[in-house]
Amino acid sequence: MTMRERAQRYSAAQRRVIDAALDLFAEQGVGGTSLQMIADAIGVTKAAIYYQFRTKEEIVIAVAEVELQRLEVALEAAEAEGSSAEARDTLLRRVVEVAVERRGAVRTIQSDPVIIRFLAEHEPFQQLIVRLFTVLVGDNPGPAARVRAAVLTAAIGGAVAHPFVTDLDDETLKAELLRVTRRLVLLPG
Repeated sequence: MTMRERAQRYSAAQRRVIDAALDLFAEQGVGGTSLQMIADAIGVTKAAIYYQFRTKEEIVIAVAEVELQRLEVALEAAEAEGSSAEARDTLLRRVVEVAVERRGAVRTIQSDPVIIRFLAEHEPFQQLIVRLFTVLVGDNPGPAARVRAAVLTAAIGGAVAHPFVTDLDDETLKAELLRVTRRLVLLPG
């Protein structure tokens, strides 16, 4: 099942829990967020949260799946391109757009140790990352291409959350980030 299919299976009630959890995770971290806090944020009982999700871990995975489905959509657009250079450029453009538009979520997903640990063990996420790196570096990546891809993904995630750019408008940040990342994957700037 794709990340998008997984994210689309959540009901409206579950999406309310996911949205509230993401906001709280961004403020308090996963470890600092209780199920009661999530319940209070949406005005329901803790039992109502348990009715939607059996565990906090399920909520963490749901938050990541809903956010990461945007990355999968960008990846699918890139995979549909004919040449690898066009695919990389499409992927970069779309990933930069998503990262800038979802700055807070990107910061939370990339920096919270609990989310990082859960995603490291989450097979759909691992499959998504393999597909992403295949578009970025091809089927037989050498050390230089793998390092560029790692730097690229860290650069995008780190840049959108960095305090030096919080005052930049989205269009300026997108343009500059795309210019820099294109250089990392050896595309015309």
